[in-house]
Amino acid sequence: MSRGQRRAMLTSLLVAILLHLAGGSPPPEPVACTHGASNCTVTNSVGSFPDRIVCRAGSVTYPRNEQELVGAVAAAASAKRKMKVATRYSHSIPKLACPGGHDGAIISTVRLNRTVRIDAEKGLMTVESGMVLRDLVEAAGAAGLSLPNSPYWYGLTIGGLLSTGAHGSSLWGKGGAAHEYVVGMRIVTPAPASQGYAVVRELGADHPDLDAAKVSLGVLGVVSQVTLALQPLFKRSVTFVTRDDSDFAEQVAAWGGLHEFGDMAWLPQQRKVVYREDNRVDASSPGDGLWDSLLGRSIPTRLLINGRAAEERLQESSSSNDTALCAAGRLQADSLARQAYGYTNDGANFTGYPVVGYQHRIQASGTCINSPEDGLNTSCPWDLRIRGSFSHNTDFSVALSKAPAFVAEMQRLRDLNPDMFCAGIDTRFGVLIRYVKASSAYLGKPEDSVDFDIVSYRSRTDGMPRAHGDVVDEIEQMALRKYGGLPHWGKNRNFAFDGAIAKYPKAGEFLRVKDRYDPDGLFSSEWSDQVLGIDGSPNIVKDRCGVEGLCVCSDDSHCAPEQGYLCRPGKVHDQARVCSTSVNP
Repeated sequence: MSRGQRRAMLTSLLVAILLHLAGGSPPPEPVACTHGASNCTVTNSVGSFPDRIVCRAGSVTYPRNEQELVGAVAAAASAKRKMKVATRYSHSIPKLACPGGHDGAIISTVRLNRTVRIDAEKGLMTVESGMVLRDLVEAAGAAGLSLPNSPYWYGLTIGGLLSTGAHGSSLWGKGGAAHEYVVGMRIVTPAPASQGYAVVRELGADHPDLDAAKVSLGVLGVVSQVTLALQPLFKRSVTFVTRDDSDFAEQVAAWGGLHEFGDMAWLPQQRKVVYREDNRVDASSPGDGLWDSLLGRSIPTRLLINGRAAEERLQESSSSNDTALCAAGRLQADSLARQAYGYTNDGANFTGYPVVGYQHRIQASGTCINSPEDGLNTSCPWDLRIRGSFSHNTDFSVALSKAPAFVAEMQRLRDLNPDMFCAGIDTRFGVLIRYVKASSAYLGKPEDSVDFDIVSYRSRTDGMPRAHGDVVDEIEQMALRKYGGLPHWGKNRNFAFDGAIAKYPKAGEFLRVKDRYDPDGLFSSEWSDQVLGIDGSPNIVKDRCGVEGLCVCSDDSHCAPEQGYLCRPGKVHDQARVCSTSVNP
């Protein structure tokens, strides 16, 4: 097949994927066992942790209420077994859910998914920790309440999204992170034998430990219930505007102050920025808009498999296919824009901007988790049971005051060769940019920040370089090392977490709470100890570790020298070390 034919095939397949509106098989649960509830493995939503090592556990339990949850923790604590929590879809990329070793215990919160109480007059809602965001915001809306901010993907559980500090976009009010609306938690932690090996700790709004528990990486215990302070039901008005990126660096500092829920998507190869004008309006405003993200819908599985196969041929062939990838990316981005990114004015049709709708219909999406099983005729694009989408997700934040200079350096890198961004970054999304306010949470953002979220191609072959992978690696190293950025706790590859904990001024307070709640470290793991700076490093130094994002390369063997990928300085940030071909743009 010629290069032109491959380009045409990829373009047609990926546009067909974006246009398809089917619904079908939701993703599987992340825990699988060979003998009932024993001899188990646990994974994440994409079926692979960054180090590609399978995580094993001795057993899994599925408590149905807090009493059973206490029993599960007590049983493991009495036997001194390591424990970790698994959520409904396990959307976090790092090994947060892996207890380590064959004897570890998994506690699944999939059945802890109910609303405990709603006090509409006080604006309080208490839910079990395994409730997915979709159900939470729908129940809140039915009671005339709104959760002001949340992540955009509604397949996360409330316990999982809090543990990783997941967020939407806002610098207004309490900010874009869901944990800012937590006013109470019940958490089950290990205890001495005299207390039955497990206790329930109740943390109210004024409890000094709440700022440790509401972003905890899962190392304090199992969250049983969460109480949120909600607001009266409101609507949002959403409009997308595309402009050239000539003033992108200036706008990145200003946009979050202009629009309550504003964000941006930078399309580097096209030299464009898609600005989201997104503001609160009164609930009486006309409109019944709905967001059904095109990228979160179920797709015919055969289309997903064929699309991925075509992408692999372009990404991993010996000849450069930047032009083909750029052409396909432009068509996909244009298709997304024409379909208003999945927004409709009445739940079925898009008739024009602004789209006005209730908060619980606008704030998050992900309908591929909603439909009944159809035998995998259709699936979420990333479903681990098919050979569909497979990618890295790089997410980091830079202080708002430093964001303009960082953006200007990204543009300088782009200007060297815009086409290399088509292979290095998923051109459908570009770089998603959101705003996160400074938090009182010990492991929350210590200052107002701009979050940069990048999806990029990942080979299914261990150690296989990706075309222009050095682009994302240089950008991330620049953000983390030159601009003092912070990695998202629930995303990123290993090297991003090296030394991150030292950037949190209240990390010491968090670790002291951890030592009180779980002195034997039963909810800790080798991974969490590395990330929290307790023992070891998250870096894994070996052949091709730089290709996999397990280390920052310091030797050519960390790349793929036999394929022409050597460890080289960055093109703009010369302190970066990236795996790059010998040909510079």
